[in-house]
Amino acid sequence: MIQSWDELNAACLACQRCELCKTRTNVVVGVGNPNSEVMFIGEGPGENEDLQGEPFVGKGGILLDKMLCAVDLDRHTNIYIANIVKCRPPHNRDPKPEEQEQCINWLRSQVSLIRPKIIVCLGRIAGCRIIKPDLRITREHGVWFKKGGIWMTAMLHPAAVLRDPRKKPEAFADFLNLREKIKEVCPDTYNM
Repeated sequence: MIQSWDELNAACLACQRCELCKTRTNVVVGVGNPNSEVMFIGEGPGENEDLQGEPFVGKGGILLDKMLCAVDLDRHTNIYIANIVKCRPPHNRDPKPEEQEQCINWLRSQVSLIRPKIIVCLGRIAGCRIIKPDLRITREHGVWFKKGGIWMTAMLHPAAVLRDPRKKPEAFADFLNLREKIKEVCPDTYNM
């Protein structure tokens, strides 16, 4: 198991475990406070993320930042954001199961280093991989699960909300729900 952030970053940058390494511009390890109590996990980098080397920086990332701000969260201050796969799948397709499998230990190492009290899965792919394989994102977003002592929930992916703006109220309600759970189980998040 990886013991430090330097070791993790070096290993991810050198990774060639799957075909995604051949088409990547940047490895997108994650961004945020490594001491945070709240961790967000998406499925994988898109085009903008691949170019900039940071998760959720495109249009979906702008929406995510606005929703985070509305509940006093910030990607650089009091949360950490990562993805299941660290390299962009071509044409922003879903990461294949074998790609997820090759990359999942990097994410496990991130979770081990951070030791979050809350994990928020952004979208169906992350929710099914992290929370439970049969998660129904349209029905179970905002529902809390507890696994291994960590509170987990899935939220609608920001890109899905951009494609269907009618989902904004329910997406925002999930962030309000998250704020209440943070107040309940994460005493330091709003003091960072």
